[in-house]
Amino acid sequence: MAQLFFPLLGGVLTLAMLLLAFSGPSGAKAQKRRLEGLRERHGGPKALSAEDKLRRITTAQDTRMDSMAGRLLPNPALLKKRLAMTGKDWSVGQYVLVNLGVAFAVGTLLLSKGAPALLGVFGGLMVGLGLPHMIVGMKIKKRIQNFNVRFPDAIDLLVRGLRAGLPISETLGVVASEIPGPVGEEFRIITDKMKIGRTMEVALQETADRLGIPEFQFFCITLAIQKETGGNLAETLGNLADVLRKRAQMKLKIKAMSSESKASAYIVGSLPFIVFGLIWFINNKYMANFFQDERLMIAGLGGLIWMSIGAFIMAKMVNFEI
Repeated sequence: MAQLFFPLLGGVLTLAMLLLAFSGPSGAKAQKRRLEGLRERHGGPKALSAEDKLRRITTAQDTRMDSMAGRLLPNPALLKKRLAMTGKDWSVGQYVLVNLGVAFAVGTLLLSKGAPALLGVFGGLMVGLGLPHMIVGMKIKKRIQNFNVRFPDAIDLLVRGLRAGLPISETLGVVASEIPGPVGEEFRIITDKMKIGRTMEVALQETADRLGIPEFQFFCITLAIQKETGGNLAETLGNLADVLRKRAQMKLKIKAMSSESKASAYIVGSLPFIVFGLIWFINNKYMANFFQDERLMIAGLGGLIWMSIGAFIMAKMVNFEI
């Protein structure tokens, strides 16, 4: 009965946390904020500046769970920036609740299978903290790749608009409407900021700081230098698009040349954990000695340290900065 009760309890609590995380703010509070915004916009004593409008737009989406998580986490601004880089509307509160739900579910599952208490707690914490972090990292990496693929095409569209006689502000709006994917989304955010009073340079730099992509930093630096020195902006952006395409080709060549070494490192690094997991499910009492015998615990810890050093060295050997 206990073996069925703990997994069932873990599943129910995990489902409740997920529902609470993705439920979002209440309709009554959202309606109250809209009414206050209308009252301040039309009947208030003074009009809001562009800075105040932008701050209210960015903070209106924060829920009570987000505020609570922001007070508990050591660096919530960095986590919020990381979640924003995924392109999803995930909040800090949702992320924390998913972490807690996954950790509780995995820990309960391990304890119900007869694992030691220490293994259940640390296993749940490792999976609960590591799995969502890994998923967010994969989403960020995929979005950056999609952005870099489309970004030279967006610059070419800017060049054609400038040569046709359009100002740079209007060509940014054309890119936002014509280029699909992350490039169009980011340029749409830039144009929206410009509509509420942001200058183009400030809007571009804020997007560059949030994305953290070198290619977009090159674009911002090019526009800043051209504004200071003058010259043919269309020709400068055309050269930048050519450089970005060559940079992407060099990355693909390096990825192809290092793929064999990466595959070998993945296989060698994952084999001990796969064998440990298989033996654990076949005979968990035998493998439980690793968490009871001090000699085996020291040997296992030493093996993990040496494997970590080897994985770090192999990762540095196949990692090239362009």
